[in-house]
Amino acid sequence: MANPWIMKMEQFTPFSDEDRELLDRLTFRNVQTYGANEDILREGEHSPDNHLVISGLACRYKILEDGRRQILAFLVAGDLCDAEIFILKEMDHHIGTLAPSRIAAVPGDTMRELLLNRPGVALALWWGTLQDESILRERIIDHGRRDAYGRIAFLIYEMLLRLRAVGVMRDERFEWPLTQSDLADATGLTPVYVNRVLQRLREEGLIATEGKFWAVLDPAGLRKAARFNPNYLHLDRAHDDPGSAPGKRLKGLI
Repeated sequence: MANPWIMKMEQFTPFSDEDRELLDRLTFRNVQTYGANEDILREGEHSPDNHLVISGLACRYKILEDGRRQILAFLVAGDLCDAEIFILKEMDHHIGTLAPSRIAAVPGDTMRELLLNRPGVALALWWGTLQDESILRERIIDHGRRDAYGRIAFLIYEMLLRLRAVGVMRDERFEWPLTQSDLADATGLTPVYVNRVLQRLREEGLIATEGKFWAVLDPAGLRKAARFNPNYLHLDRAHDDPGSAPGKRLKGLI
């Protein structure tokens, strides 16, 4: 099968054949299957391994004192859940699945060796961390300045680009098995309000949903509705312009 970790990281910098072979071995050597709504790591825990999403859907989240949950980030195929865990004493948030998922455990000692001895891989990992920070900044803007419609439209379009970049979609249709409560926990809205916004997006002909499957019917229209600028993702495949060439690298990234 295609390696989503390599597909994601080669958006940032090309790898040698040797690097690809090494990453392939690390990706598929120690894989565990999780069900939906299971914790991979809990706040306060430590792990000697890094965790990589191979398939499925996971998230970073916090639980407030009153029991409410805030989803901080969605983690899709090719995403490292905890890139820095091997140098931290303990997790400061939870990582859990939202759908059945396959998660690879990459030893922290091996990650350290990659950072020290594989400059191409180290650069890609650095870019991945910068992308994580960029996505988090957009979530801050969501809660500070975007209205409910803009938050959800923006998030759906972001997922479209991220999943497209690692080949996890077909004809702008992708699996995103979220409940309205999940979306509410990610956007700071109520499930009722989320339902209203999704209904509006359907009525406008921008999206369609069928169970856990989502389709973006009008990518250009959704992008306009979300006022979306994809520059923060730094993904060279993330274009819907007819003249853009998939696989052509963006200049000036490094």
